Amino acid sequence: MHDEFLCHVTGYGTRDGRRIGVPLGTYRAPTLALALWWLRDRACWIADRLDPQPEAEHFPSGALAPVADTVLDVPAVLRTWCGDMSQQELCAEELAAGRLVRIAATDDTTEYELLAESVDALRMQRTASMLFTPVA
Repeated sequence: MHDEFLCHVTGYGTRDGRRIGVPLGTYRAPTLALALWWLRDRACWIADRLDPQPEAEHFPSGALAPVADTVLDVPAVLRTWCGDMSQQELCAEELAAGRLVRIAATDDTTEYELLAESVDALRMQRTASMLFTPVA
């Protein structure tokens, strides 16, 4: 069983033809349950910022505009993932087995990526690569 997990949230966009990543948060979770909680919390946090309530008083009139129906609804994708218990169980199983979990949603300008991985698995990969490095 893997006991500690490293979680990241990143937004990716394009500038001058290059893909640029902007870190949106990192968390070192001491348990599997906290890693999953943090991923769900960050997914909701992104969704709430991308899809605010238009009637909120801090938005000037006309500041928000609907997007075309052809654009993927990233907030809906993230909220659906958060509420899907089978997806949560699948993520838990993958993390417990030491595998990387990646949740990503993309609209017409940005990709939002949530990652989690076992710290133990990372250590084992580093150790294995050092043990089998050929020396000339």
